[in-house]
Amino acid sequence: MKKSIVLAGGCFWGVEELFRNLDGVLNTEVGYTGGTTENPSYETVKNGDTGHAESILVEFDPQKIKLAEILDFFFKIHDPTTLNQQGNDRGSQYRSAIFFSEPGEEEEAKSAITRAQGSGRWNKPIVTQVEGLKKFYSAEEYHQDYLKKNPQGYTCHWIRD
Repeated sequence: MKKSIVLAGGCFWGVEELFRNLDGVLNTEVGYTGGTTENPSYETVKNGDTGHAESILVEFDPQKIKLAEILDFFFKIHDPTTLNQQGNDRGSQYRSAIFFSEPGEEEEAKSAITRAQGSGRWNKPIVTQVEGLKKFYSAEEYHQDYLKKNPQGYTCHWIRD
């Protein structure tokens, strides 16, 4: 049995790279969600007027890693205190968000925010949005596994202790 969650934490390349290597993660896919434009593309999303966020679909084995661990890791690899920004990337397409789709996930997401805020890692309030997942649109193939294909590519993500 596998489970999945959709997360947005800035540029999807770096988020995917770190999640792909996490024990218990079975598959990752980058895409777009949270907006109103049907069938968005990178060219439309990058302008910030579709409402979509660059996102990652994380499929995982709940026998090896729990959703709470996935979410705690998420809060270690991006700055959830910057509104619509990660590193040099600015705009709502780079917002921090958790998109839930199953019963209990909304509460799990809110609990993870509380844990992250209390961790001492962040000295400003966390602005991560928690939203119901409407539809996840897969990004273009050249974005999938981007940093695996382009090891010198751009990322503003790293694991914070």
